[in-house]
Amino acid sequence: MAFEGLSAKLQGALRKMTGKGKLSEQDVKEGMREVRMALLEADVNYAVAKDFIKRVTEKCVGQEVLSSLTPGQQVIKIVNDELTALMGSTISKLTWSSSTPTIYMLCGLQGAGKTTMAAKLAGYLIRQGKKPMLAACDIYRPAAIKQLQVVGEQVGARVYQKGTQDPVKTAREAVEQARYYGCDVLIIDTAGRLHIDTELMDELDRIKTAVKPQEILLVVDAMTGQDAVNVASTFNEKLAVDGVILTKLDGDTRGGAALSVRQVTGKPIKFSGIGEKLSDIEPFYPDRMASRILGMGDVLSLIDKAQEAFSEQDMDALANKTKTAELTLEDFLQQMQSMKKMGGLRSMIDMIPGLSGKNIDIDDNAMKKPEAIIRSMTPKERRNPGILNASRRKRIAAGSGTTVQDVNLLIRQFDQARQMMKQMQGMKGGKRMRAMMRNMGGK
Repeated sequence: MAFEGLSAKLQGALRKMTGKGKLSEQDVKEGMREVRMALLEADVNYAVAKDFIKRVTEKCVGQEVLSSLTPGQQVIKIVNDELTALMGSTISKLTWSSSTPTIYMLCGLQGAGKTTMAAKLAGYLIRQGKKPMLAACDIYRPAAIKQLQVVGEQVGARVYQKGTQDPVKTAREAVEQARYYGCDVLIIDTAGRLHIDTELMDELDRIKTAVKPQEILLVVDAMTGQDAVNVASTFNEKLAVDGVILTKLDGDTRGGAALSVRQVTGKPIKFSGIGEKLSDIEPFYPDRMASRILGMGDVLSLIDKAQEAFSEQDMDALANKTKTAELTLEDFLQQMQSMKKMGGLRSMIDMIPGLSGKNIDIDDNAMKKPEAIIRSMTPKERRNPGILNASRRKRIAAGSGTTVQDVNLLIRQFDQARQMMKQMQGMKGGKRMRAMMRNMGGK
C-alpha cells in the first residue's frame, strides 16, 4: 500500500501528542522531530521536510493551540492542512484547447510507465465522454508502438502510428488524423531514455514546437522517490511541463515523490496510477491523499468509485430486490464484480475512516472462490438456490475446483444475508436502506 510506512510513523508520532491532556512547547518539538524523521525516511526532499516542520511547529506552539482543551486534535488538523498544501491544496484539472483536438504530450524517463499511462488517460477521458486518439511517437524502445496499439485497443481508443519515421512528422500527421476522425483529444506517447540527455530533450522540444500541445504532462515513477523529484525538476527546466502524473503509487513507494514534487517544481500532480489495470487511474486530490496518509480515510473517493462501479439503474434494481428480499446469487455475483471495479476490499478499507492504514488481514482473492462457485451454476440454480440438492452441489464443486463444503458454506452465507434483509424490512428500515444505497452508488 502506498505511504504505508510513512502513515504508520506519522500516526505514531501524532498519537503521542493526542494522548496528552495538555501540550507543552517541548512536547510539540519532540513530536515534530519524529515527524521529520518519518518524512526523511519516506525520501521526502530535505528542504521540503525542513520547511514543512518549521511551518507546522510555528502554528502548533501558538497560545491558542497549547491552551486548548483538545490540543492534540488541533495539531492533527494543522498537520493535515499543511500536508494538503504541500501537495497542492486543490485538485488541478486538465485544461482544454479552444480548437480541436486538445493535445496532451506525455514525457518522462524510460520505465516510468508512459505508454500504459497514455492508455489509462485515454480510457479515463472516454469515461468522461471524450473521443481520444493516441499517437505512437516512441520509435526507439522495442515493441513500444505495438504495446500502445494493444493497450489502446483495450480501452477503445484509436491509435495512429507510422513506424520508425521521424516522431515530429508522426505527431504532425496525428493532429490531422485526429481531426479527420473527429477525435477531440490527442495524447502523444513520446520516447524516454534511461537517463536525461540532450538528444532526448531536443526531440521532445521539436515535437512541442511542431504541435503546440495544450499541456505537457510528465510521467514519473513514484517508486523512485527523491530521484523522481530531480527528474521532474530537469524536465520542467527544459520543457516547462504543465503537470505531473505519478505512476505505481499503489506499489511499495515511500511517498517522497508525492510529497516533494509540487513544492520543488511548482507543478501540480494531476493524476495518479493506482494499480496495474488500465482503469486504475484517478485524479490527484491533495486533501484526500493527506487524509489517507494520516489514517483519516477517504470517503469522497470511495463514493466516486461507487458511482463509477454501480449504475443508478443497478442500484434501483438492487434496492427493489432488497425491499422484497428477492436477492439472488446472480445479484451476489454482480456485486462482487462491482467491488472488483472499486479496487477490491483492501482498497475500500483503506478509504474508511478509522480503518485506513490499519494492519487488517484482507485477502482480495477471497472473492475468487465464491465467484467460481456461482459461475459453475446454471442460470436456473443462481436464481433459485433452493433446488441445489446433493448431486447438483457435487457437480458445482467439481466444476469450480472447490469442495462441496465450500458450496454449502456459500449457500449458508447467502441464506443468512437474505434472512437479514427480511429482518431489516420488518424493522421498517427499507426506505432508509434504499436512500443510503442510492447515495453511495447513484449519480
